[in-house]
Amino acid sequence: MLSLCRRTGIIKVFLLCMVMAGFLSPFSVNAASAKHPSHKVGKSKISGYKSAKAKARGATKSKAVHGQSKRFVARGAYSPRVDNRAIKRKQSAKSVRSDRVRQARNVRPAVESSAGYADLVMDAKTGRVLHATRPDELRHPASLTKMMTLYLAFEALKSGELKLDQRLPISQNAAAQEPSKLGLRAGNQIRVEDALLGLVTKSANDATVVVAEALGGSEEQFARLMTKKARQLGMKRTVFRNPSGLPNSEQVTTARDMAILGYALVYHHPQFYPYFSREGFTYAGVHHNNHNHLMSRYRGMDGIKTGYIRASGFNLVASTVRGPTRLIGVVFGGRSAVARDNQMAALLDQAFAQLSIGKNVQHMASVGDQAMADLPTDYVEVPTSVPVVAPVQPLAVASRGDM
Repeated sequence: MLSLCRRTGIIKVFLLCMVMAGFLSPFSVNAASAKHPSHKVGKSKISGYKSAKAKARGATKSKAVHGQSKRFVARGAYSPRVDNRAIKRKQSAKSVRSDRVRQARNVRPAVESSAGYADLVMDAKTGRVLHATRPDELRHPASLTKMMTLYLAFEALKSGELKLDQRLPISQNAAAQEPSKLGLRAGNQIRVEDALLGLVTKSANDATVVVAEALGGSEEQFARLMTKKARQLGMKRTVFRNPSGLPNSEQVTTARDMAILGYALVYHHPQFYPYFSREGFTYAGVHHNNHNHLMSRYRGMDGIKTGYIRASGFNLVASTVRGPTRLIGVVFGGRSAVARDNQMAALLDQAFAQLSIGKNVQHMASVGDQAMADLPTDYVEVPTSVPVVAPVQPLAVASRGDM
């Protein structure tokens, strides 16, 4: 009998060691205890181990239940994780679209605080205004004036009144113009194309007057032709008093009118518009860089014109094309050339983003969402009387290297 007890105790201890080593579960030991109820050896230790294991299993089970509770859907039924994610995507879709609508409504680029500041960005294809700050208030155009001088010169080239290789006389009045200038000398001549490149890149006032006198006979008469053409294009508030943009209190325009003129240059004269993308040109041995420095660092920008006088601040009309979308932007009254360029870049960036958001909004509207009904619907009345053909390839003579 004593021998049996000893053997039974040894078996109990052996089983306990096996449990602690992980080879057996506590339930096996309980079974052994049930078979030998008279032997209590090691029972308290086994009970403590069972308690610890039970707590561990309880904690694990609690975590599992908690994780499962997150996967219950509205109907109260358990749903697999993948289905739950799909449901969440569907439930959040409307919220995401609403966020995009709010973004489209709240596109507000930084606005310079100067009283003379104004801007406008439009989608050239539709004329839709994507952003505007005081677009109809009068401003001095400065050298943006030369955009109209060039428009009339392009018309003369198309009609045959001027030819690119034609030489124009340089008057004393032209040679005496204030800078910026090419340094033309009275009594000499300049090729029409060189004069046009001088306007586009150097914003040369002497070359501007040469062209104006060739087409209008005098600066004053040419300015009247400029104002008349402005009215024909729909530029309702613009008045020109000289062809260069030098200070004159009566020479005024608006951001909206300059957007119209930018549009007209792009689409009415596509064969000549590539002149505006020239980085520079050489005349009489001197290289002149384009004043539009933003064009070299902003993707898709291919023109148009800068301007500055003290009364106007730093002005810029810019055209940028990305894929099928062309934007025309206007900034008046920048505090510096760099500030003006940065402002234009910010306006264009946000306008492109707004158009991208608008595509999603249109898809929403197509399925009955009216959230965009109150978005701005201002439009520029662009002059489409001339066939609209966007420039694709530069004119051969305009794309040549420096001359």
